[in-house]
Parts: sequence; structure tokens; C-alpha cells
Amino acid sequence: MKEKIHPTWHPQAKVHCACGNTFVTGSTLAEISVEICAACHPLFTGQQKLVDTAGRVDKFNQRAAAAEKKQAEATARRAARESKKAAAQA
Repeated sequence: MKEKIHPTWHPQAKVHCACGNTFVTGSTLAEISVEICAACHPLFTGQQKLVDTAGRVDKFNQRAAAAEKKQAEATARRAARESKKAAAQA
């Protein structure tokens, strides 16, 4: 390893969260300020809520239903065309 090219390591770096939580970790910075941590993150606290304000799930379900309907109509048209062709050949 080359000498004098690595940053200073702080084994007791203090991390301050916006929620007021603090903890100690190792870092190249002596103090770190973060907006969100494991103590206040909704995923870790169990307070996560899925909000569908734009109706994206409903919109997707509508598009999927429309696609299935269109596919069924195309299959019916294809079957009618084939049966008409078979009747003409007979």
C-alpha cells in the first residue's frame, strides 16, 4: 500500500439523525448528519403505508382487463373466420 494517500479513519464517528437518534460507527468523517435512520425509517419501524393516490393499481387492472377482452375478441374472430373458411371448402 502507498503511504499518505488514504483518508484518516475515525473509529468513533458520531452519526446524528434528524429524528434525534445518535449512534457511533466507523467512518472517514468525524461527524455525520443524516435525514433518516433505522430508528425512524418507516420500513424498519413497521409504519410503512402503501398509498395509491394516483390510482395506478386500478389503472393497471383496467388496462389488463381491456387487454384480455381484446384478446378474447380476436380469438373469437379468428375462430369464426376459420369455421367460415372450412364451410366454404366443404
